Amino acid sequence: MRIGFVSTYPPIECGIATYTSYLNEALKKIGNETFVVSTLGAHGVGVFRIYRPESTSMPTQIFDISAEFTPDIIHIQHEYGLYGPQRGVHVIGLIVMYKLAGIPVVTTLHTVQEEPDHAESTLLRLIVNESAAVIVHEQFQKDTLVKHFGQEEKIHVIYHGIREVEVIKDAKKKLGIEGKKVILLCGYFRPTKGFKEIVELIPEICKQANDIVLLVAGKARGLEYLEYQREFYEAINNSPVNDRIVVLRGQFPQHTFDTIVSASDIVILPYEKGAQSGIMAQCFAFNKPVIASNLLAFRKLVKRSNGGWICKSNKEYIQNIIKILGDDDLYRTIQYNIKEYVKNYSSWTLIAQQHIKVYQSVVRIPYGRAKYVYWEEEK
Repeated sequence: MRIGFVSTYPPIECGIATYTSYLNEALKKIGNETFVVSTLGAHGVGVFRIYRPESTSMPTQIFDISAEFTPDIIHIQHEYGLYGPQRGVHVIGLIVMYKLAGIPVVTTLHTVQEEPDHAESTLLRLIVNESAAVIVHEQFQKDTLVKHFGQEEKIHVIYHGIREVEVIKDAKKKLGIEGKKVILLCGYFRPTKGFKEIVELIPEICKQANDIVLLVAGKARGLEYLEYQREFYEAINNSPVNDRIVVLRGQFPQHTFDTIVSASDIVILPYEKGAQSGIMAQCFAFNKPVIASNLLAFRKLVKRSNGGWICKSNKEYIQNIIKILGDDDLYRTIQYNIKEYVKNYSSWTLIAQQHIKVYQSVVRIPYGRAKYVYWEEEK
């Protein structure tokens, strides 16, 4: 099958870009041909960087180049703001252009809030109506869409893919924290991430475990949340245990990020807002137990995988951190649970196969037993 993606793509700093790159490679490995139409700044084999999200001609630019490749399917990776002004309104015109040309569109909605606001609801209704199929990562997201827009038969749940990779050896040594039990906070420095609150809990945690280090890895985007950034760094600098807090600031390329996650023992996700669990999938790739906030997406993945705990209070964060870092048998059990979950439910090979089933369900030609063949040239 020839599959055309419309998405951001590495090295662009974007979780959707990373997701698309993994799905793209997994689909190629099982015998499909792919190409990606992306924004300026993207790079890779079969990647065409042709548009700026803010350009009013964006839909036409994307359609014109992608249609030339006569794809069997166009797969749009959707996130608000990636497709022009007003939360990304240009994506609607693009979907309609493909529909009029007889090219089926599958749209993955990476964010579906439990209660969409007016703008989100307006865009989602049009996307669901005009797409041949819609993919979401969690059942509750499908339930939300069906509740508001109906069309249950065209909405499919495919879990977030997870890499099967090895932990990077000597990661703690590379970061200068060898011999320590490492708690990781990672992501953009924003009020909704809950990082400052965890920094404020570290003195109490250190009273109960003297070999703990808090590793904070991430950055702020541009000049956003300047006052919060000041407060966050002041909380770190003024902490009575600031010698037990290591801050790594930056947007990390994949290998660097993998090294940071490999160096951790557990990952804390105290996020106050969010509708998908992509960051948890990154942690599970390295069999790292997670201690997360009570967000619905986190609750669902932790329940399926038995890969950590959900916390509803600061007291629970402290108790669960101490519990898991102080019980080696429990720690190994959780790691085993994560590994089995990835292998049986969320490896990228499985996720790619599930996508093919969705694609096949909307291709209009009755191909029957005809097979699509594609081999990359040997190097």
